[in-house]
This record gives sequence, structure tokens and C-alpha cells, in this order.
Amino acid sequence: MMTTAVEYDVRPSRPSDLAELPAIELAAAGMLVGFAPERVLLETTPMSDLEKAHRSGLLWVALADDRPVGFAHVKRLEPGSVHLDELDVHPDHARRGLGRRLVSGVCYWAAMNGVQAATLSTFRDPPWNRPFYESLGFESVRDSDLTDAMSAVVADEVRRGLDPLKRVVMRRQLGR
Repeated sequence: MMTTAVEYDVRPSRPSDLAELPAIELAAAGMLVGFAPERVLLETTPMSDLEKAHRSGLLWVALADDRPVGFAHVKRLEPGSVHLDELDVHPDHARRGLGRRLVSGVCYWAAMNGVQAATLSTFRDPPWNRPFYESLGFESVRDSDLTDAMSAVVADEVRRGLDPLKRVVMRRQLGR
């Protein structure tokens, strides 16, 4: 029996992609069982936020045969940087470089648009998590070096029930 290889593509979102993103986010959250409170793992990005990100050109999708299987949602929280608010790849398509392609695409786009840095906040302990971002050039940021915008991100995570000691804020300097 002959199987066909799945063709992957990463590009800016289309309106028709948005409805599939919450299911991808929930499926990817399953990888964090034991690292995050269950109620946080059941959260999805509000559709209004995804629609706004799409309209603003701040949402990218990874496609398998033209169907979304992952996404990167970026926010502009402060001048000179972009914040990777959400990165998810459906577990059925994990470990194929899609997360790397999404993050690299976002950073390339940001650099080409004059943005100096990209930030994110992620789980410190999963063995695949922080090392993944470090391999893409992100570095941990000390609490004392957090900007007001990043301190607000951490405060919002605490409000949602995330333990700040299990989280790490990371930053990557971007160049042209």
C-alpha cells in the first residue's frame, strides 16, 4: 500500500482557518497535563482575539494539505517588540518542525518590519519547552528586567491560576 506524504505550509491566516484553531489549542494543551492547572488547559483564545489578530496580520497558521494543524498568535504589547502570545501544533502533527517554522516565520516577519525583539512567556519545566525556545535564540529574562508590559502578562497569568515560579519570560533580539 502506498501512502502519500503530508505537505505542510506556514503562512498568514485566512478567515476560513479561524474556526479550527480552538480545537488545535485544546489538543496541544494535552501535552501540558501535569505542568498546568486543568482549568488553564481547558482555556482557548477567544474567537474575537483570533479575529482581531487575523485582521491585524498577527496570526499565522501551519497547514497540512491546506488544513490548519498549528498556529502562532502574536500581540503588540509595547513599542519595538512583538509578543508570541500562543503557539500550538496539534499533537498529530508535532515533532515535524512546524512550531520552529511558525516561530521563525514570526521572527522573520517582525525583523523585516523593524521590530527589535520578540517576547514570550512559557512553562519552565517541560523538558521540550524552554530548550525549544532557547534553540531559536530566546533567552530567559530576569524578573528585575521585565518591562511593564511583560509584568502585566505575568500578573494576568497569576490571575488565571498559573504559578509564576513555573513560568519563564523569554526574549529574542531580532536583526535584519
